[in-house]
Amino acid sequence: MLKSKSVMEEITHWIDSNLDKPLRIEDVAIRAGYSKWHLQRIFTQVMNISLGQYIRDKKLLQAAKDLVETNESIIIICDKYGFDSQQSFTRAFSQKYHQPPLRYRMSRRRQK
Repeated sequence: MLKSKSVMEEITHWIDSNLDKPLRIEDVAIRAGYSKWHLQRIFTQVMNISLGQYIRDKKLLQAAKDLVETNESIIIICDKYGFDSQQSFTRAFSQKYHQPPLRYRMSRRRQK
């Protein structure tokens, strides 16, 4: 399990460094040297979250940061983190942060 933990730490670091690139589970599995199915099983055991959810959460976290710290349009941020459409980005963002991206941006900027 110790080896798996260090592999998962390396993989999460690589994912975190590549959030603005397309991150398919197949590509992460190749990077890790595991089959897609084995990587997902091990990742969930070690990290207590699915690999897909980890990637989505990290992309949304970075998108939230960009909304507050940059003047990039929402569509640019949506595209930057690989969402299929502004609608799918808004839906995922709203589920995680309980408000749509524009409202999040305005409320966080007022708090600064």
